[in-house]
Amino acid sequence: MKTAVIGDGAWGTALALVLCRNGHDVYLWGPFPEYIEQMSDTRENGQFLPGVRIPEEIRLTSDLRQAVQGAGLLVLATPSQFMRNVLKKLGETERTPDAIYLNVAKGLELETGLRMGQLVDAELGDVPYGVLSGPSHAEEVAEAVPTAVVAASADKELREKVQSWFGNETFRVYTCDDTVGAELGGALKNVLAIGVGFCDGMGLGDNPKAALITRGIAEMARLGQAVGGRAETFAGLSGIGDLVVTCMSEHSRNRYVGRELGRGRSAEDIQKTMGNTVAEGVKTAASARSFAQQYSVDAPITNAVYEKLYEGKTCQAVIEELMTRKPKPEHYGEEGWMP
Repeated sequence: MKTAVIGDGAWGTALALVLCRNGHDVYLWGPFPEYIEQMSDTRENGQFLPGVRIPEEIRLTSDLRQAVQGAGLLVLATPSQFMRNVLKKLGETERTPDAIYLNVAKGLELETGLRMGQLVDAELGDVPYGVLSGPSHAEEVAEAVPTAVVAASADKELREKVQSWFGNETFRVYTCDDTVGAELGGALKNVLAIGVGFCDGMGLGDNPKAALITRGIAEMARLGQAVGGRAETFAGLSGIGDLVVTCMSEHSRNRYVGRELGRGRSAEDIQKTMGNTVAEGVKTAASARSFAQQYSVDAPITNAVYEKLYEGKTCQAVIEELMTRKPKPEHYGEEGWMP
């Protein structure tokens, strides 16, 4: 089957490799012709996934029409803040009428707080839609390190198709029907990973990181349930799985941002040194905070990360604020995780 991966970042490239290994006819699209030409010459994504060879079988193109025409699967791998513009371009491009749109970006739109599925609906209408999420660093997936993810869609046939198209001996795909929960888990965990990074940068040890991860899962679940997701989704691969790997791994860009903030660097300085590499949690912190306020959900960790990034609070101050909040019970019952 012809598949089009829309986005030539590290994750899009890694998933193109998975699909290629599984025998699909893969087109990898990027927006900049000069960079696509460079990748074609070197057969390497030197900026985002250095050291990994891109097989000749993967067609590299900056021509969106060439990429998507006749494709039965469109993998939406564009960073969340650029997703709407790419979807607008797709809307103006000839596509296969029954193509499946699979979002793999992990974020919320800054201006609106919308999930990627909502953006797809707004720009493309009612198209077959699913999400692929879970603990899956691009660097390891590209090297065929054993990985497990989840394909989420309200359409049972669609999620099972995605499972069969991507699954192989090193890339195991589970399924679930909670698209909202899967999308929010992938987006919100990036914000929480910045908070965990604070602890590393400040040299605080393992106890606060464990506390932030555990309470972070509860926070994610509260937000997810408020908009129709299910609590159990956040106990799975797209929730706790993705949160743990993002909070603990040296590959994590969001943890890196938090760690450098904890060491005293400014957010602006960190962003400059990262170049074109995107840490989704920086933008998502603002939209997630607005999202929590909109649905009247208690989100203290998200608020703390936002206050550090956008209001200039010190890491020490936000940690102290979290630790001195009003004492509360820890409870899991019929109403889900409680504050």
